[in-house]
Amino acid sequence: MSGLKSKHLFDLTLSLHVGIDAGATPWGGRRVVPVSGGQFAGERLRGEVLPHAGSDFLLTRTDGAVQQDVRLALKTDDGAIILMTYRGVRNGPTEVIARLTRGERVDPSEYYFRTAPFFETAAPKYAWLNAIIAVGVGERRPSDVLYKVFEIL
Repeated sequence: MSGLKSKHLFDLTLSLHVGIDAGATPWGGRRVVPVSGGQFAGERLRGEVLPHAGSDFLLTRTDGAVQQDVRLALKTDDGAIILMTYRGVRNGPTEVIARLTRGERVDPSEYYFRTAPFFETAAPKYAWLNAIIAVGVGERRPSDVLYKVFEIL
C-alpha cells in the first residue's frame, strides 16, 4: 500500500465576528465564534462563504489544544449551496499559542492546525463532494483564518 495522495481542492478564507465566551464547561473553555463571511477558490469550484450561516464552537482543552467544531454554508459562483462541516485541532508551544491569542501574525510552521472537512450538497454539478474525504491545513491570521483544503485521493 502506498502513502496518501492528495489534490488541492480550494483555499478558504474566513472572516470572523468577535467570539462569545461561554466559560469553563466540564469539557474545557468554550467559545463560540460566528463566521461573518469569506471566500473559497480552487480549480474545480469557487465562491463565497455565506454570512450568518456558520460558527466555530471552539473548545480549549485541559492539555492546551484547541478543538474546533465548525459549520459553514458556501455558495458557488454559479449559485450552488454547499454545506461544509469540519472538526479540527490547533496546538503548539505555549508561547506560540499566546502570540496567536494576542492577534499576532505567527508563521504556520510554528504550530499544528489541521481539519477534517466534509461536504453536503444537492447540486448535481458538485455531488462528487458528498463522497470525498478532505484535509485542511490552517493558518490563524490577525484578521481572518486561511485553510488550504485538499481532497484525499
